[in-house]
Amino acid sequence: MATASGPARTFVERFPSEAGVIKANLLVSFVALGIGAFFGLIQALHRTDILRVIDSADYYTMLTGHGVLLAIVFTIFFLTGFFHWATARSLDQPAVSTLYSWAWFGLMTTGTVLATIAILGGLVPNLGISADVLFTFYAPLQAHPIFYIGLAMFIVGTWLAGADWFLSYRAWRSDNKGERIPLQMFMVLTTMIMWYLATLGVAVSVVFFLIPWSLGLIPSVNPLLTRTLFWYFGHPIVYFWLMPAYMMWYTILPKLSGGRLFSDPLARVVFLLFLLLSTPVGIHHQYLDPGIAEGFKFIAMTNTMFLLLPSLLTAFTAVASMEHGARQRGGEGYLRWLGALPWRDPAFTGMALAGILFAAGGFSGMINAGMNINYLIHNTLWVPGHFHLTVGTAVALTMMAGSYWLVPQLTGTKLYSRPIGLLQVIMWFIGMVFMSNAMHRAGLAGIPRRTAEPQYQNFEFLTPIGSIFELRVQIALGGTLLFLSVVLFLFNMLLTSLGEKSDRPVDEYLPEPLSGPEGSPRVLDNLGLWTGIAVVLVILAYTLPLAGIIQNGGGLFGGGLPIPATVSAGLDFVTTLVTTTVNTLLEVAA
Repeated sequence: MATASGPARTFVERFPSEAGVIKANLLVSFVALGIGAFFGLIQALHRTDILRVIDSADYYTMLTGHGVLLAIVFTIFFLTGFFHWATARSLDQPAVSTLYSWAWFGLMTTGTVLATIAILGGLVPNLGISADVLFTFYAPLQAHPIFYIGLAMFIVGTWLAGADWFLSYRAWRSDNKGERIPLQMFMVLTTMIMWYLATLGVAVSVVFFLIPWSLGLIPSVNPLLTRTLFWYFGHPIVYFWLMPAYMMWYTILPKLSGGRLFSDPLARVVFLLFLLLSTPVGIHHQYLDPGIAEGFKFIAMTNTMFLLLPSLLTAFTAVASMEHGARQRGGEGYLRWLGALPWRDPAFTGMALAGILFAAGGFSGMINAGMNINYLIHNTLWVPGHFHLTVGTAVALTMMAGSYWLVPQLTGTKLYSRPIGLLQVIMWFIGMVFMSNAMHRAGLAGIPRRTAEPQYQNFEFLTPIGSIFELRVQIALGGTLLFLSVVLFLFNMLLTSLGEKSDRPVDEYLPEPLSGPEGSPRVLDNLGLWTGIAVVLVILAYTLPLAGIIQNGGGLFGGGLPIPATVSAGLDFVTTLVTTTVNTLLEVAA
């Protein structure tokens, strides 16, 4: 393992097979980033009516491609590559089977190719393949079967990747009985447990409903049921995207600042809170759905507000760690220590700027989560404005910034250009400020999202400050800057990977925390206990709502009109189901 005096060998020299798997994951991630960003530029210019090069009907193909390739493919392939690195580095051992690692990568890639073919097929009408269903892909919108089959393969691939890391941990544990789980490994394991729990909803929706429906095997589905199963998965996936960013903020950002992590136990508590709280809250995306009782929505809102706690703890820990680093570098005063931070390092600056915009995204997220005030901005441009601050900046910018530190470890080369990297992260920050600010303000004016033509006859949107034209220009300008930022990033990564080998491409040593795990209770590492509690919370949050949706929405496969659900309807359904099952078992036993 690396020591304070520096690693004896680089990561790629110690773990060449793992480095190959990680580079392959990052390659797919970066290709998806480039294509998705290009689609985003076309959307921004088309919707604002600044420049139109496609028909409005094709806008939805671009929108689906933009969402799937960036929100799902770019982020999750980066995550699988980064977690593979963190597992090998923190356990100081290679994966159990390199062939198995390539197998889950191959399955994920094949699924991605199938889903992408279905999406791009929408641009060729004669092909008979399309998937203009947006990245949320729930009914009643229907895609070609290969889109859903590709998604299923992709999800199963992530499950196998998680199993790869659990097997590595088991091998490490057999040789290290009684030791605390290394922090990065702890983060990988808790994140994957949350992912296994969260993806059950989308797996059921895709395998049992959407694939048979798209193949014509069943005539209809229950739209509200597929929608609820999606959001059961659709909210925790946000934290699945965020967890790699959090891991970088907790373990890499303090080192880049010149200091050490403030508290290892606090980091463990934060990841456990996300494991427990991130899944039982998806109904807060469905405040306007009539088929779910208001009481269930109120419970979801309350649970969502608890999620502010781990985010606030993370903000405190990240700032405390950066201040410690700045003071180690000679920083003084209440705020003057900020000037001692390494702002010329694109890896540090990108992560720090991502954290600033994530704070803004957290405030706009509180509006989304509030049951009453959400009605003001529901399905408006406010929502993608919030989404671009969280996933589009906290996640994407942190991943790009982290790549400036991570990729040289994998290639054995030096970063091609730090100035270009610094320009790139600053350009992303400025572009996102323009675009997200305009989107939030447009949402307050009531301008809808998910439409290529937000203009209506005999109606004019009004803004209290500025004008609609000014907002359109800001969105177009922001989208252009973001696309150029991606071009600079990919250019820098390409030339870095093609550079000459270096003896010390990057210092990968991560210093020990100021407060280590030895002072925290060992129950934090009892992952079986926390998994059990998470399962119970999900059962409590979703059993009655799902029962009510099935009872009032025409059964599992639809066919009826959804009516406002009540708690009593859900209880009746559960009681009937349990009674029938017990009677059947008694008859069989007799």
